[in-house]
Amino acid sequence: MSEAPSPRIASNRTTLIACVALVGVMVGAAYAAVPLYRLFCQLTGFGGTTQVASVAPENALAQSISVRFDANVAPGLPWTFKAETQVTTLKIGETATIFYKITNNAAEPVTAQATYNVQPDLAGAYFNKLQCFCFTDLTLKPGETLDVPVVFFVDPALVTDKDIATLDTITLSYTFFPSKSRKTPVAELTEPPKPQL
Repeated sequence: MSEAPSPRIASNRTTLIACVALVGVMVGAAYAAVPLYRLFCQLTGFGGTTQVASVAPENALAQSISVRFDANVAPGLPWTFKAETQVTTLKIGETATIFYKITNNAAEPVTAQATYNVQPDLAGAYFNKLQCFCFTDLTLKPGETLDVPVVFFVDPALVTDKDIATLDTITLSYTFFPSKSRKTPVAELTEPPKPQL
């Protein structure tokens, strides 16, 4: 007849199970943290994250707002990227379209993805994009130049937010980074071709 485990062994077993469960929860939380944070930012505009809209407001307000456009390229990405319009002024609730020009200066195709935000951060919850080149990766052929649009509006609800109701300027900023799905390292794209032996 087998004996029941001693209280000390039972206590050690319970502690081990609790530790294993805690590690499992922590690993799960680590994997879920990035998608949950991204979802939180998209829903709230936290950190200047802009919103994605499918429909523009029916009416614009009389109040105007200026939008500045900033364009950046991460070090090592062989692209030239600039806004064709530096600043535009529109009515709050009015839909506007502006274009950016992107050129691949490499001798090979390059794929990149744009990250974006607006300043001040609180305006992110009210800055809505209907169409944007930033929604997907872009691949440009060697020497190719593209004019890409951003279609956006500033939500009229902005004027009811007491923290930014009198805001007169928003800056929309983009930075292109090499795409993680890109197969050719950027260093190889920017180095001169090696002679064939």
